Amino acid sequence: MGRYVVRRLLQMVPVFFGATLLIFLMVNVMGDPIAGLCGERACDTATAAQLRREFGLDKPLWRQYATYLGNVFTGDFGTAFNGRPVLELMASAFPVTLRLTAVAIFFEIVVGITLGVVTGLRRGRPVDTSVLVLTLVVIAVPTFVTGLLLQLLLGVQWGWITPSVSPDAALGELIVPGLVLASVSLAYVTRLTRTSLAENRRSDYIRTAVAKGLPRRRIVVRHLLRNSLIPVVTFIGTDIGALMGGAIVTERIFNIHGVGYQLYQGILRQNTQTVVGFVTVLVLVFLAANLLVDLLYAVLDPRIRYA
Repeated sequence: MGRYVVRRLLQMVPVFFGATLLIFLMVNVMGDPIAGLCGERACDTATAAQLRREFGLDKPLWRQYATYLGNVFTGDFGTAFNGRPVLELMASAFPVTLRLTAVAIFFEIVVGITLGVVTGLRRGRPVDTSVLVLTLVVIAVPTFVTGLLLQLLLGVQWGWITPSVSPDAALGELIVPGLVLASVSLAYVTRLTRTSLAENRRSDYIRTAVAKGLPRRRIVVRHLLRNSLIPVVTFIGTDIGALMGGAIVTERIFNIHGVGYQLYQGILRQNTQTVVGFVTVLVLVFLAANLLVDLLYAVLDPRIRYA
């Protein structure tokens, strides 16, 4: 296990450098970030040159990237064009998005897996058909439509929630936004669990467990569900980073000042330091989540061993 972890950590190094380099190059071709710093009028030549020197934009692109990585390894993610350190923006945005993501993952695990188990054990029955139709509708409807509809009904017309989340973003206020954020992934988890469960029900070890007279609950929990969760855990693990980075729509709808909000502002204002800094942290989240998923495989299936 130890050798496997070390090998995976070493494999993450080129992935990290490749991903950050790609993001750095893509962000720097979005446009001229200096153009938006002088208001509606264009910057004069002297001011633009001074700003480029101040932010290091007059150097070659490879040198800018090398300088950025050197600063990142010392904990310095640069300064946004509004004068605030990017690390300060992260300190205020990431805790909010982490709470929102935790709520979304909770709905995926509890609701998604529960519905998947119910439909997988009752395949072909009315409850199975109803859940499949419902998940298909959820997948087909865009997230911004679901978010605006719930905000209108629950927040404006019925008054059950506040239409806009407060700056503190308490956990109770993030329940509905978390459900909106997790809606599509929840539907996929339900269908994935159902399919995996239905396939494993026909396996030899399940027939053997039934023939031995084991209790139904033990067969489902200890044997059937445990082996069926491997693809589900893979999906949820990779979905953690996707939820954090893809929360732009949900955070805009409910006015949540998290990672998605900061990324939107950075892209809108062509603030390269903010965008690259936040995406760099998201790359690390993706890598850590994938490593955790691989380690969970051996917990779910004892036949899996790491050399």
